[in-house]
Amino acid sequence: MLSATSTDASYHEILRNLSDGSVNKHFDPYLDIDWDSPEFAVDTADTRWIMPEEDPLGRHPWYKAQTVERQIAMGMWRQAGIAKVGLDFEQLLIRGLMQYSTAIPNGDPEFRYVAHEAAEECNHTMMFQEMINRIGEDVVGMGSIDRKLTMIIWPAVKYFPAAFFTMVLGGEEPIDHLQKSLLRAGADLHPMVQRVMQIHVAEEARHISFAHEYLRREVPGLATMPKLALSVAFPIAMRVMLSMIMTPPKEFAEKFEIPAEVMREAYWQAPHSRTLKRDIFADVRALATDIGLMNPVAKSTWRLLGIDGRVSRYRSEPARETA
Repeated sequence: MLSATSTDASYHEILRNLSDGSVNKHFDPYLDIDWDSPEFAVDTADTRWIMPEEDPLGRHPWYKAQTVERQIAMGMWRQAGIAKVGLDFEQLLIRGLMQYSTAIPNGDPEFRYVAHEAAEECNHTMMFQEMINRIGEDVVGMGSIDRKLTMIIWPAVKYFPAAFFTMVLGGEEPIDHLQKSLLRAGADLHPMVQRVMQIHVAEEARHISFAHEYLRREVPGLATMPKLALSVAFPIAMRVMLSMIMTPPKEFAEKFEIPAEVMREAYWQAPHSRTLKRDIFADVRALATDIGLMNPVAKSTWRLLGIDGRVSRYRSEPARETA
């Protein structure tokens, strides 16, 4: 077993590498995206707004039976809606990171990386809002219940930061999985949406890596009861955050008169949706296994929530059928 000193040295080296990455490979939403490019123009007749198969509703027979015009309208609202929820989550994350950074001691390289990440998340909020404005849909973000749930973030940051970074992964992994799946599949996306996804995926890779490494360092040393509590809270956080991030709000269903049974099947009862729900968390299941959070009670919780399954062999490994 590595000593605490050697573990700290390894962790700090990872932080320095991540910080170097933030300096050498970062994006500015108003320098690296040509918002006024003709190819970024928003046309309500553009079929590239049709929801792709990778979105659970996009492959549903009800959606495919709609007119092209309605499919486009729903696709535009959906893209703007995902961006708005992502923006809300990024703002919560920024607040949590800033609160966390107040307790980092002088000389710790963690402070620099956390500040880099917060700055990148600020850029993401501007990027998402600009895309929403240009799509032109007055979408909503997180619902009132979701916002109330996020209130536990503040005490978690102060008293149980491992739980906070667990929630961070719960919010980051679903949208990262969806965007990577779309880019890997070569989906015919609107160029503006594609560029936003490319930038978000590139920078989120660092953010997800940091959360993984933080938990790898902190969780093995937790006392028995906090570790047991986190092992059960871990899959619960993943499932709750999946609904918050990936499931469209009721306003979407109401606007387009989507039957309730269609929404239930798409999110997350249809066979393909259940598979997708499991695939999203292959990386975090591997992490939970590695850091000792897969005890019998935790395994039962993952299974009851319908998010159990294989563990990835490496970070961001494509699902078998995608590969």
